[in-house]
Amino acid sequence: MSTLDRFLPVWIIAAMAAGLLLGRAVPGLDGALSKVEVGGVSLPIGLGLLVMMYPVLAKVRYDRLDTVTGDRRLMASSLALNWLVGPAVMFALAWTFLPDLPAYRTGLVIVGLARCIAMVVIWNDLACGDREAAAVLVALNSVFQVLAFGVLGWFYLAVLPGWLGLATDDLHFSTGKIVVNVLVFLGVPLLAGYLTRRVGEKRRGHAWYEDRFLPRVGPVALYGLLFTIVVLFALQGRTITSRPADVARIALPLLVYFAVMWGGSFALGRAVGLPYPRTATLAFTAAGNNFELAIAVAITTFGVTSGQALAGVVGPLIEVPVLVALVYVSLWLRARAHTRA
Repeated sequence: MSTLDRFLPVWIIAAMAAGLLLGRAVPGLDGALSKVEVGGVSLPIGLGLLVMMYPVLAKVRYDRLDTVTGDRRLMASSLALNWLVGPAVMFALAWTFLPDLPAYRTGLVIVGLARCIAMVVIWNDLACGDREAAAVLVALNSVFQVLAFGVLGWFYLAVLPGWLGLATDDLHFSTGKIVVNVLVFLGVPLLAGYLTRRVGEKRRGHAWYEDRFLPRVGPVALYGLLFTIVVLFALQGRTITSRPADVARIALPLLVYFAVMWGGSFALGRAVGLPYPRTATLAFTAAGNNFELAIAVAITTFGVTSGQALAGVVGPLIEVPVLVALVYVSLWLRARAHTRA
């Protein structure tokens, strides 16, 4: 694990601080960014979002889908946890903890719909999980997300609250716009990542692609994430500094979510008889979220300075240290199982 990845929480906190300082130093920054837009999205932020998505999807081994799909216990558990349990848990927590803050609540629901990719592979490696299984689950969830995100967004943001009698008069959004944003900010880098691997391996070979190309392009994802966080916090600075209690309220359901999803998934893996490596993979792919996509959807749908975008930005601040801590919990459980054996 590189120094860049190992100190990710430090870089994220530093990016947030830099953004706050930048927002204070350049009060007209939001107006400057809004002058350069494409389809209602600030061009600098849109490019930053695409940059942080592409390297992760270029790492996926698209040719190995069949190496794990034969494990029906793993596949069924992963799909159920990611697309049935995860969104429902986040929906319940968002409405429980933020009933009076609809913008933040919606942002959390979007985070819950953005399923595992990106940093999940790193957490899985640190916890000695099954690397190939993680790669396959990441690939499948990435493809499934392109197809399912818009439908689930419509269901959890518009349909289910009405069924449950929850007031949503203060929520206005376009389901079609969410679908378009997912297709752009996930579909485009997914296609680019697939074509890059296919063309790169065909022309230069697998060894060159894995050992030379990926190490060079990999850090770009983090640079894109940090750039986006700097700009977002520059625009959200006054809200953050004037409403620290709101930020704390966003953080609390996220803490509960990661603990519930990881703990429940790990217990399920053991209950269905998966070995430790695949149990760890199941737990981290179920608990980890694609906060890059969540930020992209929140920004392009609700605006850069929206409460939904702030909720998305708080996501990685909480997720990174929590999942690092869960890596150590996972390794402790692994050592304990070996001792008993």
